[in-house]
Amino acid sequence: MPATSPPGQPDSPSDWFASAAGRAVIDSEHAVVSEALAGHPGLPWLWLAPSAADAAVGGRGLRLTRAGGLFDGPVRCACPLPLPSEAFGSVVLQHVVGAARGEHALLDEAVRVLAPGGYLWLLVLNPLTPYRWRWRGQGLDAAEPLAWRRRMRQAGLAPDAVSRGVGPSWRETPSTTLQDGPGLRAAYVLRGQKRTLPLTPVRQRSALRLPGAVPAA
Repeated sequence: MPATSPPGQPDSPSDWFASAAGRAVIDSEHAVVSEALAGHPGLPWLWLAPSAADAAVGGRGLRLTRAGGLFDGPVRCACPLPLPSEAFGSVVLQHVVGAARGEHALLDEAVRVLAPGGYLWLLVLNPLTPYRWRWRGQGLDAAEPLAWRRRMRQAGLAPDAVSRGVGPSWRETPSTTLQDGPGLRAAYVLRGQKRTLPLTPVRQRSALRLPGAVPAA
């Protein structure tokens, strides 16, 4: 089995994505991130990414990168996000939340700033891939889609029934094709829509009509 921490590989969760192994994952996801950010052109998008995600994307929006326990960009902030509620048509969380790091508050914040009808795209590492040996010991964690689908429902989203696998399986080479289910891919994307209950008009009940009086026997 190859060494899990090659010489010179960064040893912090955020910096791992700047390594050759991490860059292969990030570069594989560029197409799906572009698709996500273009999904609601009428509103700006929000993209929270690891520091290695430096590819340009089109449209109007706000990109913040992970910088330790903070996010950096046009604004420097932590959670809760200093952003208005229901202001973004699409939100992408690219390797910035982890099931074992107690960061569910960030998912809740992402749902808060997402407009009704918009989609949240969650990109996370796949615990079943052989590629996990390349991030072993780097402080990263991974969870299966079932756990994240449950958490998305708790946050108020309607997740897709099928996640999509993305990235390499072992080689440090980008793979931009997507597949149904995570399979052995290094990561997967799970999408959830923020839905609101329709305003159904309440039908006014008619007055209860009593039968005619019955004479006493």
